[in-house]
Amino acid sequence: MKRNYYKYCATLITVKNKQPCHRKKGDLFVLKKKFLIPIFASFMLFSGIGSIEAATPAQLTAEASKYIGVKYVYGGTSVAGFDCSGYTQHVFKNLGVSIPRTTSLQWTTGTAVSKANLMVGDLVFFNTTGRVASHVGIYVGDGQFIHSGTSTGVTKASINSSYWSPKFNGGRRVADISYPVSAPQYEVKGEQIDFTVYASRGEVALRLATALELDVSNTNSPFKDVPSNSKYAGAVTALHQLGVFSGDGNGRFNPNAPLTREQMAKVLVEGYNLKYKGGTYNFTDVQKNFWSYDYIQNLASNEVTKGIGNNKYGAERNVMYTELDLFMERVSNI
Repeated sequence: MKRNYYKYCATLITVKNKQPCHRKKGDLFVLKKKFLIPIFASFMLFSGIGSIEAATPAQLTAEASKYIGVKYVYGGTSVAGFDCSGYTQHVFKNLGVSIPRTTSLQWTTGTAVSKANLMVGDLVFFNTTGRVASHVGIYVGDGQFIHSGTSTGVTKASINSSYWSPKFNGGRRVADISYPVSAPQYEVKGEQIDFTVYASRGEVALRLATALELDVSNTNSPFKDVPSNSKYAGAVTALHQLGVFSGDGNGRFNPNAPLTREQMAKVLVEGYNLKYKGGTYNFTDVQKNFWSYDYIQNLASNEVTKGIGNNKYGAERNVMYTELDLFMERVSNI
């Protein structure tokens, strides 16, 4: 009688006749019924982005780096030895985020990220065996990632090296990392903001209008700084008509200005018509007399936010794309 077995080879689950169950979509169904439930449960459990709003790039990098030197062990998931996905899962588990055990399932978790938009904490995937995602590591900035290699154990490598660059297949953002506004790598010359990291009001309008599937054909914006030929005109006009954006009171929308986290709360509550679900959430930086108090309480009641740690919401912080994408994903699942 042939035996079913599991094999963790760069996190590949195999079944009878040694055929990968995920080589193509149809192959999943060679599994017997008793295996389908846990696998589908894994997809349900790990389909979203983890919540670690209080973790910083430095904290994630420190957690990922402390295992450098641990040996590679096939199927390993502990400090006694890791395989590639066992290592990434272990790091995120210690930061309070659950991700799947296998590389192939980690590849389906969170949101896709291009090489140009990688940020600290993103998972990076490589094709080392002819499969799209056969190896995984954690991006730690400056073109570097940490991974558990079969010949090196846990080590740091360059994503742009002659070996890894041609094998890179994409990144996945699986956690919300909190980037301090004061961090020098994300602030340029005082008030000048790096909009590859932080979201402008115009870009937020574009993303929100797309997510809400709004009709953006009307480009006659009511704001004098959003002319009809602006790429933001249709989105800004549609969202203004819904009452989501109201401008600065002086006839301007300020499309190139940053959006704060408290402004984001209003935009999401109004845009998605979120209903307050009760409860009181005590963020020390958001007093009851603040204009944004009710919006932030609404987000918290819908479990869209848990704050940035230390009982703070970070109301006046500028919104990063990582935060915006995370919050919009959570709201869309309500």
